[in-house]
Amino acid sequence: MMALNKILVIRLSSIGDITLTTPLIRHLATVYPDAQIDYCTKSPFIALLASNPLVTAIYTADHPPLGNYDLVVDLQNNFRSRAIVRSLHSVRTVRYRKENWKKWLLVHFKLDFYGLYRSVVERYGDSLTEIGISPIDQQGCELYLSSEELSYAEPYFQIPQKTLALCFAAKHFTKCYPPKLFAALLSSLLKNELLQIVLLGGKEDAPQATELMISLPDTCRSRVVNLAGSCTLMQSAAILSRSDAVLCNDTGLMHIASAFGKKLFVLFGSSSQAFGFLPWNTPYELFEVEGLPCKPCSHIGRDQCPKAHFRCMNDLVPGAIAEHIHCYLKLLP
Repeated sequence: MMALNKILVIRLSSIGDITLTTPLIRHLATVYPDAQIDYCTKSPFIALLASNPLVTAIYTADHPPLGNYDLVVDLQNNFRSRAIVRSLHSVRTVRYRKENWKKWLLVHFKLDFYGLYRSVVERYGDSLTEIGISPIDQQGCELYLSSEELSYAEPYFQIPQKTLALCFAAKHFTKCYPPKLFAALLSSLLKNELLQIVLLGGKEDAPQATELMISLPDTCRSRVVNLAGSCTLMQSAAILSRSDAVLCNDTGLMHIASAFGKKLFVLFGSSSQAFGFLPWNTPYELFEVEGLPCKPCSHIGRDQCPKAHFRCMNDLVPGAIAEHIHCYLKLLP
């Protein structure tokens, strides 16, 4: 292996993708315990790494790093990240191979050339094997919370009952279970379970949270805490770290929850497992509609269903999902 004293990792976006780079950071720190590991990302995602003791310095795409690096690991591998690499003096650069041709064939012709499932975490790790570093370890993702973030979450866990965090949103419409179906799911669950529900999402997700709350029966609404748009990303992470289980779409908060080893109940709509974004090394149950000829319709999600029926989400039965969650929660002390 190369002797490395200074390493830069580049992943510019987004929440889930950056969280999934944390096993690679840990692996580099294990193999090179004396090396300085810096990270370059976009400004909105600095918080994901700010408390990570393995990261020495964090740079942004607008204020990129300068100088010399023994190794640059470009996990973004696009025009902007390559421009950052060109501005540096690096001994060696390795890159994440996105294999976009496989995504294109699966989306447009439903031809799956991925073979056996491999997580994006493992694919990130492939970039290191090029320089003789052993395959990435099989431990989970890692996120570190500040004392202030932990203190923020504390008041929501004073009552002696279980808490289910609901990450109800996603960046794209076709990755979102409809709010009215979420409301039906929660109503079914709350009939049989003494439970607190906490809604988590960004400011842009607040209208969906309002629709969900309005769709709930009056008897259920008082048991649902709506924090969408009222807390920061890492405050949401602190809530997830304390929750007993997490119900979520295929979204960044799903991967944040995985970093705390939470049991996940995951809803996949227009996406596909083949893309490699299942939760990494945490217990989960996946719910998706099998056999739809139009699925996947995109590798990132769409703003509307191209077939106008949205069966990949609408056909997921709320009561059946609620029963799985109930069966898990009743096993908890």
